[in-house]
Amino acid sequence: MVIFIVVILFLSKPADKPTKSNEIYGVLPYIAPEVLRGKPYTKATDIYSFDIIMWEMISGVPAFNNVSRDFNLSLNICRGLRPKDIKGTEVEYVRLIEKCWNSDPKKRPTAKYLLKIF
Repeated sequence: MVIFIVVILFLSKPADKPTKSNEIYGVLPYIAPEVLRGKPYTKATDIYSFDIIMWEMISGVPAFNNVSRDFNLSLNICRGLRPKDIKGTEVEYVRLIEKCWNSDPKKRPTAKYLLKIF
């Protein structure tokens, strides 16, 4: 049995400063579209970020590795851009990925739901 442990470490906010409601922290491909639009971070935004990581694990490449990580990428993410489907991925995983990066955070599954699946 092989167990993979994935740890992604990036500074989500300065540790010595309180978060202001209008500040965005993180790495662009992992930031949920609603946060890019100025909404606060929530558990649903974490699900979106987790999903991008899950996509990267399945694909073996970083999300949006072929585009500049700039303002245009953030606009396109807000307009619905997501990483491309991965050929050969089980339909169940494709559906789960699509649920987790849904533009509507209320339609994303909860962490408890994901825990049951995995």
